[in-house]
Parts: sequence; structure tokens; C-alpha cells
Amino acid sequence: MKHILLTSALALTMGTAAQAKDYMEILHVFLQDEVRGWAQDTTLIDAIRAQNAVTGSYSQDEIDALDLTWRDTVGSPNTPLIANVLEGTAADFLRTQVDGSYGMITEVFIMDARGLNVAASAPTSDYWQGDEAKFQQTYLVGPDAEHFSDIEFDDSTQSYQAQLSFTIVDSDTGQPIGAITVGVDATTLM
Repeated sequence: MKHILLTSALALTMGTAAQAKDYMEILHVFLQDEVRGWAQDTTLIDAIRAQNAVTGSYSQDEIDALDLTWRDTVGSPNTPLIANVLEGTAADFLRTQVDGSYGMITEVFIMDARGLNVAASAPTSDYWQGDEAKFQQTYLVGPDAEHFSDIEFDDSTQSYQAQLSFTIVDSDTGQPIGAITVGVDATTLM
């Protein structure tokens, strides 16, 4: 029922530039009511913590090389780097959230403290998100930071979507450890 009400409310807010503020407010409500709770699941927190322990010392050259490898191999079978992000309990958990969203969520992925993918519901276009607003305007800003994108065509999902991103904090310390991005299908917003 929440999904139907949210979709209807979003549809009413689309159309004019003056209504863009309402669109962002409704996305914020969706984030608070539907996403925040599961985004703090220990499965995700533990996965980010584990990856931060590995990638925390990576140089920018190493990050760039991994990102290039990812982009060169997206769509190829048996790619270890991509498989590492798409397999495991954290990725399974994210896919469960997508499957349970009645088509509203197109993708979900979590990033570590360097902006590298930790787990994803489906392959992303690149491995390093650290140079993008979804990471720079969340993790780098602090524990309460949120970022809402405009509706754009997304190559990885092959759909028009808005992305909701926010900082993930360590449940034990309250300190930022990574970020999450949730893609919302634009057709459910109209």
C-alpha cells in the first residue's frame, strides 16, 4: 500500500520546475521510510568494514587500475572483480531489497570509504564511485549527508532513474564508513 501511495504522490509532483522541490521531498520520505532501516543491516555494515580493512591503503593508481579493469570487463562472464561484488550475502541482501520493491528500486550498491563498490544488486558501469556526487556529497560530507540525483538514463540498469545516496555509518562508532546508492525507476515516479 505504501508503494501505491508513494507512486501516486510522486506522480502528482512531477511536471514543472516549481514542483521539483516536492519531488525531492517525496524521495526523501521514501529514503527515510523505506530504505534507511534496511541500509543499516549488519550484513552491509560488516561487508563495508571488511573491505575498508583491505582497500584503505590503496593508492589512487591502484584504484584507477581496478576501475579500468571493471569497465573493460563489464558484461564478460567469470570476471573475478565483478563477481566479488555481485556474490555473497551482502549482494544477496541488496537483491532482496530490489525484488521486494515492486519495481520501484532498479539497483542498489554500497561503497567503501574509498568509493569502491563493496556489494551490488547488479553490475554497475564502473567500480570506483569516488569521483561522483553519489560518493562525494555523502561519505565525504559526513554521517547525515544525502544526495538526490536528477532523473537520468542509467547505462547499468538501462532505465531512466533517480538515485538516492547517503552515508553509511558504523553502528558501533557512529562514524562514516561508506555510502549507499539506491536507483529509483523514473516510471514509478510519474
